[in-house]
Amino acid sequence: MADELMVEIVTPEKIAFSGSVEEITIPGSDGEFGVLRGHAPLLSSLEIGVLSFTKDGKRTFYAVNTGYAEVTSSKVTILVETAERSDMIDKARAQKAKDNAESQLTKIDRGDYDYELLRAALARAIARISVSEKTM
Repeated sequence: MADELMVEIVTPEKIAFSGSVEEITIPGSDGEFGVLRGHAPLLSSLEIGVLSFTKDGKRTFYAVNTGYAEVTSSKVTILVETAERSDMIDKARAQKAKDNAESQLTKIDRGDYDYELLRAALARAIARISVSEKTM
């Protein structure tokens, strides 16, 4: 327990997770990074991607949207738009969203405002599909 790290994953709607973990891996805007207890203080923006942590020797995966992470030596607070645990994701729905975003991206100019929105939708769908394939 002394080597465990307190983690809170918070969305606008709920606390998606709160508890002690052994370590956490976070999709930071400058790349993925891992945190153990005793980590130096850090504030990072987050990208759409896969967040995972180990608790009691088991790995848990979340698909997360953009947000922020605050790291102290004993706690990590994750503030994100959305966080979906692997067992809560509808893979077929995520695949449909991915196919739709890919299709629409081929029909739109890169300079169009909607282009970046579609790229973000594609990234979310890819993260959700990836996480849905992970077991807890």
